[in-house]
Amino acid sequence: METLNVGRAKLTWLNGGVNHLDGGAMFGVVPKPLWSKKYPSNLQNQIELRTDPILIELNNQRFLVDSGIGKDKLSAKQLRNFGVLEQSDLDGSLNKLGFTRNEIDGILMTHLHFDHACGLTRWNDGTLSSSFPDSIIYTNRTEWSEMRNPNIRSVNTYWEDNWKPVQSQVTTFEDEMEIVPGLRMIHTSGHSDGHSIIVFEDGEEMFIHMGDIMPTNAHQNPLWALAYDDYPVTSVHEKKKWMDLGYQKQAWFTFYHDAYFRAIKYDHDGKVIEEVKRNRHSYTQ
Repeated sequence: METLNVGRAKLTWLNGGVNHLDGGAMFGVVPKPLWSKKYPSNLQNQIELRTDPILIELNNQRFLVDSGIGKDKLSAKQLRNFGVLEQSDLDGSLNKLGFTRNEIDGILMTHLHFDHACGLTRWNDGTLSSSFPDSIIYTNRTEWSEMRNPNIRSVNTYWEDNWKPVQSQVTTFEDEMEIVPGLRMIHTSGHSDGHSIIVFEDGEEMFIHMGDIMPTNAHQNPLWALAYDDYPVTSVHEKKKWMDLGYQKQAWFTFYHDAYFRAIKYDHDGKVIEEVKRNRHSYTQ
């Protein structure tokens, strides 16, 4: 498991599974000859996308960024259509670190699409229950509202199975919330109406987790928005604002979906100056 220390925070990437989605959808109107130079696709034009939660150890507390794609939460048809070749093994990852699910203090949900929220619940003797019964689940108020009342477009990604068993654990915020000193969740909208990013600052050290407005390193260009975005123009403006700040402060940008990089730091001109590569497993796509 890859780790990164940013100030007093320690980040560790857990095994949350992997799916493969259409590259064209992931890069919107950007032509394939451009995006394929930065991120490869398979013969079905799918790109590999991890769904790996980040464990943040900070102030003697432990938080997860998103929850993975889960285990045994998808039908055979969904596993095939979403190209899921590996499901979550959060217990295995946490056990290697000497932790259990019951020692997670909070789950920081950038948004509640299925590939981020399936890990919130799991099967227990034929009944869905909370995966982290002792954790507070933090999410934006708009996101939580749409999760429970999806529209004709979002009903395909906001699933009742992922919210009903955990509704008593959810804490929501409107614009911004400080989880512990230095660690904030900030509402951006864009990818979804309630999408949020996670920002941590400790003196001159900083990381920015952009969620799905910058899901991979190949989405660095502010204009490269996803076809999945509900509000792509908002995504563009929010991404540019936070990328500019990150460049200025030489912050780490961390990733949940990137199959090749866990985190990257850029200089003032947007050039890579440090990186944490993912140790890739070998399997056939």
